[in-house]
Amino acid sequence: MATEKNAQVAATTDERTMRRARRQALMDAGINPYPIASEVTAHAAELEGRYAELEDGTDTEDVVSVAGRIRALRKQGKAAFIVLEDVSGSIQLFCRHDVLGDDGWSLISNLDLGDIIGATGTVMRTRRGQLSISPSSLTMLSKSLRPLPEKFHGLTDREVRYRQRYVDLIMNPEVRDVFRKRSQIVSLIRRFMEADGYMEVETPMMHAILGGANAKPFVTHFNALDRDFYLRIATELPLKRLIVGGLERVFEIGRNFRNEGMDLTHNPEFTSMEAYCAYGDLSTMKRLSQDLFKMIAREVCGCEEGHEVITYQGQRIDMSGTWASRPLSEIVSECVGETVGMDTPIEHLRELCEARGIEVQPSWGAGKLLFELYDELGEKTIVNPTFVCDYPEEVSPLSKRKAEDPRLTDRFELVIAGHEYANAFSELNDPVDQAGRFAEQVAAKGMGDDEAMGYDYDYVRALEYGMPPAGGIGYGIDRMVMLFCDQPAIRDVLLFPAMKPETVTRADIEAQVAGVVTDNEAASVDAIAEDSGKVTAAMAEGSEALAAGITRDAALALLAEHNSEPFHIEHGETVGGVMRQFALEIDPDNADFWEVVGILHDLDWEEHGDDPVGHTTYAAELIRDAGGSEALVRAVQSHNSDNNPDLPSPELPMEKVLFAVDELTGLIGAAVIMRPSKSVMDFEVKSLKKKFKDKRFAAGCDRDVIRKGADLCGWELDELFSRTIDAMKAIAPDRDTFGR
Repeated sequence: MATEKNAQVAATTDERTMRRARRQALMDAGINPYPIASEVTAHAAELEGRYAELEDGTDTEDVVSVAGRIRALRKQGKAAFIVLEDVSGSIQLFCRHDVLGDDGWSLISNLDLGDIIGATGTVMRTRRGQLSISPSSLTMLSKSLRPLPEKFHGLTDREVRYRQRYVDLIMNPEVRDVFRKRSQIVSLIRRFMEADGYMEVETPMMHAILGGANAKPFVTHFNALDRDFYLRIATELPLKRLIVGGLERVFEIGRNFRNEGMDLTHNPEFTSMEAYCAYGDLSTMKRLSQDLFKMIAREVCGCEEGHEVITYQGQRIDMSGTWASRPLSEIVSECVGETVGMDTPIEHLRELCEARGIEVQPSWGAGKLLFELYDELGEKTIVNPTFVCDYPEEVSPLSKRKAEDPRLTDRFELVIAGHEYANAFSELNDPVDQAGRFAEQVAAKGMGDDEAMGYDYDYVRALEYGMPPAGGIGYGIDRMVMLFCDQPAIRDVLLFPAMKPETVTRADIEAQVAGVVTDNEAASVDAIAEDSGKVTAAMAEGSEALAAGITRDAALALLAEHNSEPFHIEHGETVGGVMRQFALEIDPDNADFWEVVGILHDLDWEEHGDDPVGHTTYAAELIRDAGGSEALVRAVQSHNSDNNPDLPSPELPMEKVLFAVDELTGLIGAAVIMRPSKSVMDFEVKSLKKKFKDKRFAAGCDRDVIRKGADLCGWELDELFSRTIDAMKAIAPDRDTFGR
């Protein structure tokens, strides 16, 4: 596999060299490969429509100018056929030497697939029925120095497709269609809202106080004010200030930022729309949602009015008619097979949770327990649009309580195909109640909840002037686009989704700047590499054979010799097994070495764990005395370099994985033994993410170390979580509790 990839890289490099030579040949001939001026008077689709009735073998005298990217080129004697692709489609250029002349004909010799050219000529249809342009002149508009990939479609290329979206758009017309539809959907939403009397507004991207949602923020420093600000996590509080000010219907479509994980439906930077209607309520928001989604289904998906039916990932979604409104407790009752609600004894709700593998906390009340049952079991059962109503107050801190039962709130979430698409409230407008809820949030923050809101004095002051009753709603625009474009992941509807940093080598930079002539003094390749801050040596496809010097059995015996606590021995076995599973995928030739490193990484912990700086320095001597290699010593010591800067930092893939999974396996083990099954086999990433966010749970497992480990490996947290859980499941058949 490595040889094949190296051959591909070499071929691409050779092709780039030849294209640069052709670029230079054009310049030597007095042709600018990147001119300023260009002319376009027609597009491919327009010409196809205009000349649909043109008979085969017919020439016209109609002269047009087109421009686009060369997607195919074939020479045949004194004729050449070029397929030119523009934003609307493709058109053939039927090039003839006698029409182009010597200069135009010679240009064809320096053309490559991917070049952008302009052509002026007459419209014709060939004898074989192909609508074409017979150019009298060709103009080079942009010389392409990189060859287009032969294959750029399919799941195996997703990582590259997301990172190089420009190539994805060139190669895959269906991707271009998705983003055209996205633009259309956003435009339709704006027109719909304005027609309904809403005014579009803009609110600040940077907030001095965290508010409007429970989420971990991105923090930035405002130099002029010399204080930290937060990139906004929601637009809610500024918009409701405008309701106080008398703007009765407002909405905003904009970016929000949440410093959290990424998965199929979440991206740290995302687009939402929030809307607020004075003197409205939940029924107002239901009508708004129904009408908005049905309109998009008709305009984007071609549905007929009254029959708004679409397909999403193989599921038939019927949006027609009046959408169902169902209490959360009713959905939970269906899932557990008995009637439950706020009056159900808490102990019984706990039993229902535990019987279904849902972890619970002793402090949770009936509302939180019901919500967890719904979140884990109920939401995914909903297919057609449903307003899930009557959320417990315990999980709805910003919504008004229901008059008939103050334990519930006047709130709904719109759920379609098992996913939430909107969250709506009858907005809280009592300033005293709001002040108390902010105070509760600050208390939660003081207990380690880094997603809790701050106390917004100005917002409470605004409410003290009086805010009319209002309905409010927030929509996830990215998820809406996924739904109407039938896309499985949020990255498929974001032009530039968040990605882990790309590895760029010094050789990559050198290939780009080689031979560059500048007007002023240019930096060296080394200086450019250093300046980039992200240029690192590429990780080798494989690594040299690594010898531990001792066997797995000898490592286990050494671990037992210096550790009497069963937990410490089991932790070493677990990390060793997990390391082997990662090695089988990343570095299979060294799987034995990876496992021994995992077994011995905390060899000296029981005897010297109270000395964090000395940790692993004592282990080094024990390993050497047992015949262990220096490579083994280095690998073990690398995972403690944060506490002791004299130790080697993680550099090899194996060392980075050890750094990442050491703390994480402990956290997973602690979470697993809290489950009714006491097994990792039914443990999911969703559950782990909840435990990761709760700093009070397994407080000894350093979350920052886990985050750094993910960064070292170049993985998102969700990917590290998923791969580590899978590795623990793979070694679990005989002991699947990991810390009983």
